[in-house]
Amino acid sequence: MSQLIIKKFASPDERRPFVAHGHADILKFGDGVVGMAVFEPGWKWSKDVQPLAGTQSCQVAHFCYVSSGRLMVAMDDGTRAEMGPGDVALIPAGHDAWVIGDEPCVMVDFEGMPAYAQARESARQPIETGQAPSAVH
Repeated sequence: MSQLIIKKFASPDERRPFVAHGHADILKFGDGVVGMAVFEPGWKWSKDVQPLAGTQSCQVAHFCYVSSGRLMVAMDDGTRAEMGPGDVALIPAGHDAWVIGDEPCVMVDFEGMPAYAQARESARQPIETGQAPSAVH
């Protein structure tokens, strides 16, 4: 039997802080997950999420809606696009992104949030440096 479920981002099921410059609020609906990311000015995936993900670029696909602010997305193949309020986008895996300007970018993501911005075991390993991991104290 299906159940009516209503939630608010004002009281998320989970908040995932980025290394700096924002957070993602997560709402869980059974197997479904919706996230609202708040990318503060100065946020850049390669600085604020890469240390958590442990990958060279974002390997999560996003199907998202931008409610405020501006974001530049740079695909691994060199393609770039700017997103702003009212834009709906499908962003494939393999990209970097950063906030443009002094206004936070707020984005609701309907696809890519189940594991986004969660520390993984691989995040503790060096990224393509060939160096051995250092001891953690």
